[in-house]
Parts: sequence; structure tokens; C-alpha cells
Amino acid sequence: MSTLLHQLKVLDFSTLLPGPFASLYLADLGAQVVHIESPTRTDLMRVLPPFADGQATAHSYLNRNKQSISLDLKDPANIAMIKARICEYDIVIEQFRPGVMQRLGLDYASLSQINPKLIYCSITGYGQTGAYQDNAGHDINYVALSGIMGHSGRKNHLPPALGIQMADVAGGSFHAVMGILAAVIERYSSGLGQHIDISMTDCVVSLNTMNAASVLAGNTKVEPETGALNGGSFYDYYQTKDQRYLAIGGIEAKFIRGLADILDLPDLTEGNKSFDQLDAAVVKPQIQEKIVQKTLAEWQAIFSQHDVCVEAVLNLDEALYSDLARERGWVVNVPLAQDAKQTQAQLGCPIQFSRSKKRYDFVGQALNAGQWPNGTK
Repeated sequence: MSTLLHQLKVLDFSTLLPGPFASLYLADLGAQVVHIESPTRTDLMRVLPPFADGQATAHSYLNRNKQSISLDLKDPANIAMIKARICEYDIVIEQFRPGVMQRLGLDYASLSQINPKLIYCSITGYGQTGAYQDNAGHDINYVALSGIMGHSGRKNHLPPALGIQMADVAGGSFHAVMGILAAVIERYSSGLGQHIDISMTDCVVSLNTMNAASVLAGNTKVEPETGALNGGSFYDYYQTKDQRYLAIGGIEAKFIRGLADILDLPDLTEGNKSFDQLDAAVVKPQIQEKIVQKTLAEWQAIFSQHDVCVEAVLNLDEALYSDLARERGWVVNVPLAQDAKQTQAQLGCPIQFSRSKKRYDFVGQALNAGQWPNGTK
């Protein structure tokens, strides 16, 4: 079996999370990725604790399967070297503010004159145009502007602090990969590359999906705990006797009947109401009163015998070492270097293919000072 993207070569100028995570997926699927870093401004992923096997775990993960080289992009000789090699590459990923790559002479307009087939992906907070284009920002700012936090969490409480970087990853990284691969497919017919403008804010807005449709076409207002799936129905989290939580998501009629039988709550099925017609102010306290009577483990033992869409809220360490993680291959052991016997546990690429394979050749490596993968300066 071969990897899907083994014919693609990528130059990745990005740092931190969005760009490197996008190129990680491309590398796992076989693309040859050269990650270019500054010799004077260290990528924070290289110094962010914790550390294992002599380097930051974030760097070891995000830059696996990649060759990392340091180049001073303010040195005209290095710019000339990149331009001399750009015809060897299919894809460029960059994450600077708009205008930076143009000042360096490495923007799409300049490089596409040399390599018309080049696919050039720019990832920024607010895109290449508009009043926000030059603004600084981080994940919390992009998610705040997206409207998502305005209808998440609980009434009269602070918006919840998320445990993941939603805009960076679901907005920036994943949309960048989609855009890049769509451009690769289009290039087969046109023979030309193109510039992809990824705004993490634009892209995270798209995650509003059904709620945005309700606001735009249905002229509705969405707020915390007012919708069927954001706490406005019994579809919610419930605390157990030992201060853990269960997620109850059985919104179809057969699951409601099953839940009502297990918890001995006939109010859930009275009148054959759909889940969004049930009075949340009445049924949610009834469910909570039942759930708090047993520990999480006791409820897990009970609900494991029934198909009603109830699962435990796991801590990350519990999730990564769970039976589900083992059965589905969430965690892989990646060599510390090519042909090394010692490995490091990391999250694997979750996309499963029937015929093609993924690769986990080595964790992120130390920087090579100007040394390209083929050994030439």
C-alpha cells in the first residue's frame, strides 16, 4: 500500500498551531513537507512545556514526518534560494499577516510567475481583505467574533472557556487542508495553481451550521440554553453522585422511552411529545435527581446494557487510554528518528482508508541550519 499524497511536496512557512497542524495531516497522508523556521524567532511550539525525549511534546507531534530547516527570510540569498527551488514544490503554506510575504518577495504573485502550478495557502485570523485584516488575534478572539460563544454555555454566565483551539484547528487547519486538496484536484484539469485565502474567523463562523440557517432564513434569535441542542432541552450533562458527569443525548422517541424506563420517569413519554416539546424546566431537574443517586461507574454499568445514547464525560487521560481509543487506534507510537527503535506515543491521523496507508516515520526533529533535505545548501 502507498500513501495518498506521496507525490506532493509542501513548503510550510507557518508557526504555532493552525498551519503546522494542517501540514501535519498532509504529511501523515504522505506529502513531503519542509518546515521553514526563523533562526532568530523561535517557534513557540519548540519551547512550550511539557517536554519529553529532549524536546517539547507539541513540536514532536505537530512537526512529525517533516524536515525542519532554519532560514533567515530577511537574507536576499535565502529568498533567491527558495525561488530557485520553488518549481520543485506543489504547495506553499504561510501564516504571516497580510503583506509580509509580499515584502519578502515570497507572495503568491511572485512565486506563481516562477511556478504557475503552485498552490499557495495563506492562513490568517481575519483574511487578506477587510477592515480587520491587519489586526492581531488569537483563537479566543476569532471564536468570540464568530457568534458561537454568544449561544454557548449557560444563561447569565460567562461564555465557557474551551478546552481546544476551535478557530485555529476546525477553522484554520481543517479548512486549509480542504482548500489545498480541492485546488490539487482542480489543477489536474486546469494545469494551474491558485491562492487560497483562509480566514480562521470566516471558517469558524461556518461551524454555526443549523443555528446560522435559523438566524438568516428563519429570522430567529439564538441564545444560551434556548435551543434544543445547547441546553434548552434534556439533551445535556448531568452530575453523578461522585461529582462526575453523564452526557444524555437520546433525542429520538425510542431512546426517550428507554431512558424513561431506566430512570423510572414516565413524564418523559407522557403525551408522546418529541424531545424539543418536553418542558426542560420540568424534566431536567427530574433527570438530575435520578442521576445524582449513583456514581459514574454505577451508571456506566447500567447504561452499557442499553442503547439510549448516554455516555460518561471523560477526562482526556481517560479518553486516550480507553477501550474505544485502543480499538479505533487513536494513539500511535512514532519513532524518535528515522529507523529509531525508541518511540513516543502521539495522536494518530483519524482518517481510515480501505486501501491507502498513513505514515508515522519520525517525531518532529531538531532544526537544520539552512540544510535542505537532499543535503545541499
